[in-house]
Amino acid sequence: MPLSSPTEREHIHTRQVTCQGFRRADGLWDIEGHITDIKTYPFANDYRGAIQPGDPIHDMWIRLTVDDGFEVKAVEAVTDKSPFAVCPAITPNFQRLVGLRIKSGWTQKVKELLGGVEGCTHLVELLGPVATTAFQTIYPVLSREKEARDKEARAKAEAGEKKADSPAVSPSGHKRPPLLLNTCHAFRSDGEVTRKVWPEHYTGTPRP
Repeated sequence: MPLSSPTEREHIHTRQVTCQGFRRADGLWDIEGHITDIKTYPFANDYRGAIQPGDPIHDMWIRLTVDDGFEVKAVEAVTDKSPFAVCPAITPNFQRLVGLRIKSGWTQKVKELLGGVEGCTHLVELLGPVATTAFQTIYPVLSREKEARDKEARAKAEAGEKKADSPAVSPSGHKRPPLLLNTCHAFRSDGEVTRKVWPEHYTGTPRP
């Protein structure tokens, strides 16, 4: 269902955020984010002169290269357009993200490393949806591949062959919690989704 019909109004500003995820040939993943801010009216800027409607006041990119464990292996940050000449000078600071893992606490850690004068407000904001895009890109693929491996292992076991080791099972024999468990309301451990999808990790009241 779309939003309700608005009252009469004038379009002033558009912020557009686009994020994409790619699987690389070398086994790593590229997660890219692009952010633009565009006005519908002309205005003066000391650095760039007159900025016309449709010409972005902000036009910035970031690419995180991560592994299967969501650890950042490489970073590229670019400021194509900005309101001040000094803005692109801060992009080297984003190399501080190398070695950081996208997981719970990601946003807070990013702010610690790149908050305030240590970073660019818009690129830092972009790292939120970029992190979400990493999960949307990587997790489903790895889950499908794990399911295929488990299916193959079960088939071999049923055929009397030695069962292959499963990367989703710890040495104690217990399955590791899914990455998405307790990351939002839908995936809470005592919720209906967990009960159906990951019953072994369900913590709610058992049904009769």
